[in-house]
Amino acid sequence: MQITATIVTYSNDKKVLKEAIDSFLDTELVVKLFIIDNSPEDSIRILAMDSRIEYIFNNSNLGFGKAHNIGIKLSQACSAEYHLVLNPDVYFSKGTLEKIYSFLSAHREYGLLMPKVMYPNGETQYLCKNPPSLSILILRRFMPNGIRKLFKKKLDKFEYRDHTYNSIIENVPYLSGCFMFFRNETLKKVGGFDERIFMYMEDADITYRTLSYAKTVYYPEATITHHFAKGSYKNFKLMYYNIEGAFVYFKKWGLKF
Repeated sequence: MQITATIVTYSNDKKVLKEAIDSFLDTELVVKLFIIDNSPEDSIRILAMDSRIEYIFNNSNLGFGKAHNIGIKLSQACSAEYHLVLNPDVYFSKGTLEKIYSFLSAHREYGLLMPKVMYPNGETQYLCKNPPSLSILILRRFMPNGIRKLFKKKLDKFEYRDHTYNSIIENVPYLSGCFMFFRNETLKKVGGFDERIFMYMEDADITYRTLSYAKTVYYPEATITHHFAKGSYKNFKLMYYNIEGAFVYFKKWGLKF
């Protein structure tokens, strides 16, 4: 098996989810997709009719990391070379997986890759980040635009805006969980997601741990599109998960200001 992927779903828009599924399967590479459904109802099985898809209905919301760990274990059981953590609101063109596969096959030092991520309108998403501090999270999550403008230089540095997003960037310590392309050899050493983090900050944690075993890389020659809803900014429950994830992260890595 060359590439496996996991999509974790929770009552997602079926049209958007189908875009993600079709994007991954539109390849000549040998692939397998695990759809791990945390939804309260078994309503998307109809989208999993392709023989390359394994659909798992949990009948409960296990959280992002714990559900993805199911797919990671299944990936390693079938000896896949690479495993992709894929959001249900991401899509990309044919040839993207081939480009990433070819690049990583030629550069064995990289254990985790994130491509260039765009909004549907074509604008760049700045998803390479430095390790988060408490002040950064407070500024980004709770402060109005006027206050954030006063700390623009600090926030820009956090999002690697002092780098060009048109060139390869090595050893980024925090890559977005919307599209994490792992070398399974590295992922086995990392051990998957920390299941104490229900949702949010799990990508910061796993990227940071990956650097103990391999280089990470931002690879802009491959491009994907991410709808990026910023759910925790609109939903109190998701905001709670965000704060809870930050608490686990800072308890583990230290509280930085």
